Order: sequence, then C-alpha cells, then structure tokens
Amino acid sequence: MDFEIGQKAVFPAHGVGVIREIEQMEMEGTVYKFYVLKILNDGSIIRQNVDTAVAEGMRHTIPPEAVERVIEVLKDRSQPADKQTWNRRYREYTQKIGTGDPLEVAAVLRDLALLKSEKTLSFGERKMYDRAFDLVMQELAVARDSDEDTIRALLEEIFAAPS
Repeated sequence: MDFEIGQKAVFPAHGVGVIREIEQMEMEGTVYKFYVLKILNDGSIIRQNVDTAVAEGMRHTIPPEAVERVIEVLKDRSQPADKQTWNRRYREYTQKIGTGDPLEVAAVLRDLALLKSEKTLSFGERKMYDRAFDLVMQELAVARDSDEDTIRALLEEIFAAPS
C-alpha cells in the first residue's frame, strides 16, 4: 500500500495525519525511506518507515461510502452492556483501538457512551472515551470532507438519542 505526499492516512496510535513528505535517511550504511505525517488533531510529526507502515497499522482513511457503516455501529443498541471488570474491559478496548479498525473503534466509543449514560466514567474510562471519540470524529470528518464541529454534533446527537 503506497501513500503519496498530500494524502491523508490513519495511524492508529495517533489518528489522522497528512503525509507531508517522504524522506530518506541513512543509518549505519543502509538507506531507509520514511513517511513524514503531520497529525491533524495536535500537529505532531510522526516518521514511519515505508517498509513497515502497513504492518504497524497505517492505512488509508475510510471512503465516504463506509461512513454509514460506522454510524450503524455507533447507533447499534442491541449489544448487551459489558459486565466485565474495568481492567478486562480496558485491555479489550485498548486492543480494539490499537487495531485502527474504524468499526472496532466505533464499537468502543458506543460501549463507553452507553456506560457513560448509566454511571460516571472513571478517569481511565473517560480518557479512553475521549480518545475513541476523537479518532472516530477525525476519520468521519475526513471521509465526509466535513469539519470536526459538524461531526462532533452528529456524534453527540447519536448518543443523546434514547436507547
């Protein structure tokens, strides 16, 4: 999977970024190529080895036609509430977010939003909720070619709807 300068890409640990350049670096006599991504939400710069980018989860953003599937996952209330202990739930959610799969991240966001409607989230739960919210919001904004405020309002509307 090749990426070009100017393209937007998702890096699971960081979110959506724009490829600013493809640079070469020589280390111990070997030349490596790196994608240089500027992450949209915080402006940080990430360098990712071209040869390992896909293996480390870097991928293209979802196409516009996939947005509805993500929204379906967010609206799905048929899943029973997760009754695991927080530490098990945390590990499971961390793994799902780490995959970078937009449907998995949306499922984590949905589950935490439902839990949030039942009780006050702990600090760790709140951080994970915020992370999942940001990841979903960024990707939907890029896929719909929309601004984040519009997508934030959409997500808040989905979670404000009665179950």
